[in-house]
Amino acid sequence: MTLFHLVPAAHWRLTEDRRVYEPASLASEGFVHLSTDDQVAGTAARFFSGVPDLLLLEVEIPEDDPRLRWEPSAGPRGVEEFPHFHGPLPLAYVAGWSRWRSGAEPLGPES
Repeated sequence: MTLFHLVPAAHWRLTEDRRVYEPASLASEGFVHLSTDDQVAGTAARFFSGVPDLLLLEVEIPEDDPRLRWEPSAGPRGVEEFPHFHGPLPLAYVAGWSRWRSGAEPLGPES
């Protein structure tokens, strides 16, 4: 299943020598925030407006991975289910990344 994660480039660079990605939300909320293709633009507008050098990670997670959970979240479009990954995200799940440009399609791997 292809999902997406937005991250400032400076934060992503901290993962270079690791096997897993552990954003601040993992410690504070217990999971990694993810979005579907249809949700990512809204996520960017709501939480990353004005953030320079933002990356869009393309994440491939097996649908049977029990750490992937769909949970309700309230936002401007009402309550909708968002994918959350409960645990450190294995870097092997990151299929590629691109620089985020509002309204743009993912550019494919750049790493």
